Amino acid sequence: MRILHTSDWHLGQHFYGKSREKEQEAFLNWMVGQVQSRQADALIVAGDLFDTGAPPSYARRLYNRFITRMVQTGCQLILLAGNHDSVAVLNESTELLACLNVHIIAGKPASLSDRIIYLKNKAGEPAAILAAIPFLRPRDLLLSQSGQAISEKQRNLQLEISQHYQGLYQLASEEARKLADQQGQDKPFPVVMTGHLTTVGAKSSDSVRDIYIGSLEAFPANQFPAADYIALGHIHSSQKVAGTEHIRYSGSPIALSFDEAAKQKSILCVDLPEYDAAETGLKVQPVPVPVFQPMLSLKGDLASLEQQLEKYFHDQSNIISEPDHHGGKKTVREEGENNEDSSTLLWLDIELKSQGYLSDLQPRIEAICQGKPVEVVLIRREKSPTRTLKHSGNEQLHELTAKDVFLRRLQADMDINGPEKTEAISDKTLDADRIIQHFDTVLDKITRPGLTSEDSSEEQTS
Repeated sequence: MRILHTSDWHLGQHFYGKSREKEQEAFLNWMVGQVQSRQADALIVAGDLFDTGAPPSYARRLYNRFITRMVQTGCQLILLAGNHDSVAVLNESTELLACLNVHIIAGKPASLSDRIIYLKNKAGEPAAILAAIPFLRPRDLLLSQSGQAISEKQRNLQLEISQHYQGLYQLASEEARKLADQQGQDKPFPVVMTGHLTTVGAKSSDSVRDIYIGSLEAFPANQFPAADYIALGHIHSSQKVAGTEHIRYSGSPIALSFDEAAKQKSILCVDLPEYDAAETGLKVQPVPVPVFQPMLSLKGDLASLEQQLEKYFHDQSNIISEPDHHGGKKTVREEGENNEDSSTLLWLDIELKSQGYLSDLQPRIEAICQGKPVEVVLIRREKSPTRTLKHSGNEQLHELTAKDVFLRRLQADMDINGPEKTEAISDKTLDADRIIQHFDTVLDKITRPGLTSEDSSEEQTS
């Protein structure tokens, strides 16, 4: 029985104003190809199919088109809800897709037995039992009680999650033994479980949203049942849980934040132990996912940024390496080869290390990138760890106006010293003056909704 395990697609993600449609479509096409070339019997997507509960129309289109193509492959498809997914949206087509051998597991089940699925091989024969568990929302497991301490709520929630897993595992194990008896086998069929949560020791990234209550976002790995394989989602880096082979995060297939860009993305190819074979070991093989949209984070002063960018393109041009057995050359990337279109621009995240404010920062960044296939998506300045807002030690927040707070924040971010007044900041830089004017306009619209932008401009100039 061969399963492909993936998660955290986040279809429809809006990335600093950029659409991910092109690369997500390329990934889904690649995914269908992997199902076919690896002759997978089942594909498990362990949560976060969409990035939001109300995904854009193109994301739904990609999702529906993928399901249609998967049905044609004959591979069983199991889709689970994550904390980003809307239960209602996924449940819209549950009954329809069930007729096409597609299982959608979203919200709270009417009965635990509804979460037991027979995984079948290409011949249509049962080969494993799946206990399918999506993201478990606290409200689906227990009711909050007044007067409870946070630590007590955490313990109760952890206990409920553990009991949910143990209860489903018992049902799945009974089905596995029953199936083995029907087939005349002494050994029970493999049991697979899923989940969308954070476990103790899992390495996260900037794009992972915290879930659960307090420290319970780190569910203890020893609370999982003794299933043959547990396919997890929510953490975007592919990794083993507590050093085990059978509890795994597949990770997201594309970089969902710049801090993920340097990591090799993958899906997992899982060969379950055969109930009727002499060799019964579990085999899990990471399958590298191609980079469909290159991304790069740079950090340093302007001179260093230029050097780093030059080095990146130099390294890319030298990616062809050792000769192959036929006397030619092959790339160091094989299955994980960068397959992006040659016209695809490199998305850049720039963090500038500078002690002073640079009014000509934008043109200087443009000069560094000139002639290179790059698009600067994000520019930010390094935050000084010792920087503090200047205020009186006896000053309270309620004593300050919104304008006071804004000016002090602006002063700290732009390294502007001197009196904390609009005039002093304006004298320092014209850019700051324009920022303040925009702030005044927005503040007027919030505090005086009836005021038009023309009225606000007249007041500022009078």
